[in-house]
Amino acid sequence: MLSKLFRKTPLAWRQLMKEKTRLIIAAAGIAFADMLMFSQLGLQDSLYDSATLPHSLLQADLVVINPQFQTLASPKSFPRERLYQTLASENVEAVSSIYIGMGQWKNAQTRLNRAILIWGIEPEAPSFKLPEVRQNATELKLLNNVLFDRASRPEYGAIANNKQKHETIETELNNQNIQVTGLFTLGTSFGADGNVITSDSTFLKLFPERQPHQIDVGLIQLKSGINPNIAKVQLIAALPNDVKVLTREDFIAVERYYWESQGTIGFIFGLGVVVGFIVGIVIVYQILYTDVTNHLPEYATLKAMGYSDRYLLGVLLQEALLLAVLGYIPGFAISIGLYQLTYAATLLPIGMTLSRAISVFILTVVMCSASGAIAMRKLQAADPADIF
Repeated sequence: MLSKLFRKTPLAWRQLMKEKTRLIIAAAGIAFADMLMFSQLGLQDSLYDSATLPHSLLQADLVVINPQFQTLASPKSFPRERLYQTLASENVEAVSSIYIGMGQWKNAQTRLNRAILIWGIEPEAPSFKLPEVRQNATELKLLNNVLFDRASRPEYGAIANNKQKHETIETELNNQNIQVTGLFTLGTSFGADGNVITSDSTFLKLFPERQPHQIDVGLIQLKSGINPNIAKVQLIAALPNDVKVLTREDFIAVERYYWESQGTIGFIFGLGVVVGFIVGIVIVYQILYTDVTNHLPEYATLKAMGYSDRYLLGVLLQEALLLAVLGYIPGFAISIGLYQLTYAATLLPIGMTLSRAISVFILTVVMCSASGAIAMRKLQAADPADIF
């Protein structure tokens, strides 16, 4: 079927090349639609990736949270007692806890405050699968010592550069003096422009209103060889319903679901993709409709000679596919550049992926093919006797 379709390609190609200016405008329009879809899908994926990266880095087989927990940007606490109750299970090796809060970091140079996400961990207990956390565990035990995320936004100050020069870095966090004793890499997200890791003792000093027995995330390490899903079911049956036990994958799914369905950002990005698709259909339809209108006598002649509507539809579809390829290539190339600019400006984890490139190409082909099929209606309605 494809061989028959592309055997007639020269007719479609010559029609497109006859009006080079119109061809360039059409390709530019399709490229714009592709860029819009690429940008929306890229930002959407970066939203999900950045929001769930901390979850994937947790050093835990199971996670305990409040049943009302939706996102790390606004966590819900639960009694530490519930976490300790899991130690009664023969499957549990160890447990640890994490406090989460949004604090105010003062830039030592500009003296301006900026919100930053603070993680309070037990320094000697497993928390994040980050080598810097283990290496700086001893320093974290000291009160008012923190680790700073080198991938945070530059508005917090030149912390990473100064630390690499072995300079002493002191500033204020929640109006209390702190010292940066080390760096780690986590990255920004739509919920936080930066991150700080500190000990649970320092965290409670930074947030005096927090109750020590109320934690935000409980981490459970299982004994070797234990299936997390089986252990999860057993712990759910043993614990009261004021907590929820999840695998790390389930925990990631909870966060992703929030941004996909509960948060408005995910909806906006999805709407942007739909808008880009519709814009592309309109642009290609206008080009093909104009082509049909301008060449209606030629098409009518072909119909009078016995060529079927199916043959003429094949010509239009070939034009649509050629436009799809000619528009996709510059749209793809420009989108890669836009991803680089977006990363430099926001530090969000955004970049071109093979799956996204294939998805947008398929959408482009469908978009152009649909436009060609719609434009064909005018040609089908044309009567050669009326035209001549």
